[in-house]
Amino acid sequence: MVVSSGDPEERRRQAHTKALYPAPLNPGRSRNMQANRRSNTKPELALRTALHRLGYRYRKDLLLKLPDARVRPDIVFTRRKVAVFVDGCFWHVCPEHGRQPTTNEWYWAPKLRRNMERDGLANKALGEAGWKVIRIWEHEPLDGALAAVRSALD
Repeated sequence: MVVSSGDPEERRRQAHTKALYPAPLNPGRSRNMQANRRSNTKPELALRTALHRLGYRYRKDLLLKLPDARVRPDIVFTRRKVAVFVDGCFWHVCPEHGRQPTTNEWYWAPKLRRNMERDGLANKALGEAGWKVIRIWEHEPLDGALAAVRSALD
């Protein structure tokens, strides 16, 4: 179901009315969810900055068109074929910190499950294309994340 209108607020209102996704509990929660970034998160920026300081050069947020999928890693070393993803604990269901939502489970549970499935498909497609895939959780210390990336590059 496509909602078509020029006004973003009107589109949001229509989507809630048609139950495409749940209405926010309050304006604060809505602002919080809108502030979530797809890229340039704090853990990703910290890792990129540290890699750059060590002399590594990379592409960020590069769309890789593979035979079986289109994948957009956070950090890409094209010549060495290394793709780095910095995954958020909630969005990618971290085994240590991920938790099942308690509100609007009918919406969030399938969405998070699709995220996990998409991650698996991306790993498989990249692996079949000869890429090394590094997945780093947002809670991992910077030293450990750097070590994982450096070992894949060396």
